Amino acid sequence: ITIGTILVTSSNSWVLAWLGLELNAFAILPLISKPKHPRSIEAATKYFLTQSTASCLILFASTINAWQTGTWTITQMPDKLPSTLMLIALATKLGAAPVHLWLPEVMQGTTLLTALLISTWQKIAPMVLIFTTSNHAPSNIALLIGLLSTHLGGWGGMNQTQLRKMMAFSSIANMGWTMMTLTSEPKTSMMNIMIYLLLTTPMFLLLAQTSTKTLQNMTTMWTTSPSSTTTLMLLLLSTAGLPPLTGFMPKLLILNELITQNLTPAAIITSMASLLSLIFYLRITYLTTLLNPPNSSTSTTKWRQNMNNLKVAPVAPTAVMGTLVLPTLSP
Repeated sequence: ITIGTILVTSSNSWVLAWLGLELNAFAILPLISKPKHPRSIEAATKYFLTQSTASCLILFASTINAWQTGTWTITQMPDKLPSTLMLIALATKLGAAPVHLWLPEVMQGTTLLTALLISTWQKIAPMVLIFTTSNHAPSNIALLIGLLSTHLGGWGGMNQTQLRKMMAFSSIANMGWTMMTLTSEPKTSMMNIMIYLLLTTPMFLLLAQTSTKTLQNMTTMWTTSPSSTTTLMLLLLSTAGLPPLTGFMPKLLILNELITQNLTPAAIITSMASLLSLIFYLRITYLTTLLNPPNSSTSTTKWRQNMNNLKVAPVAPTAVMGTLVLPTLSP
């Protein structure tokens, strides 16, 4: 997985980038299917089919581009057809709407730590390629993908009780924010995705550490570790984009850029769509920290936890950066 991502990030040719993406996709399949459960096998199959389709489309687009321009260089993609096909293919790889339905299913079918890999590390390679080709990407299609992703991510996560599916829809909504300013201000888009990775990592690690998988588990999470519960609450609110937490910064910059580009209606629609995501973030926050059941809960209380240092070690630095960077910078 690591070699595949390094290949993509360091390549200048579409053939090498495609090879890196293929290596990346195939290498994670054993990790997804590791639990030896029909659901995880199904998740691995869905992942394989969607990633293979996207890879075919990438190869097709880069071949058309090579035929038209005579070069396989990633930065040379002046024609509209290959650049549009490439954007759609990379959006499929990232799980952005309207080609997003594989992501919740795959993340639900695997373990929390593998879901963490899918929602963070596996997004790096396609995002690098999108960033490299952003000056040739069609702005209307990028904006449409962004608007669709923010809405479908918000509506999709609303009625979920499984935390992995909720995190998948959160990822889709965040990809929408990233796509909004992809063509006009790609650096802001990159900062948004980096902060999202920074927020998602400690969240998944805390859920894995406390074996929390559903909203019902959330109600008794305070018995396991009150400090983890408080940290998780702050991370969720930061991901929702509430000031003065770190997650507010990229959203503010993206909205500012949209208004600068005279796309005020798009900015209003996107900020209203973020309220949809806020609903399910606040739902988790309420269950985690503000709700203390008056009677004995129906879910099994976890009095002991497996304190694996490898899981817990990255939580502190990433959680601090994910919540307190903006308040520190603002003075």
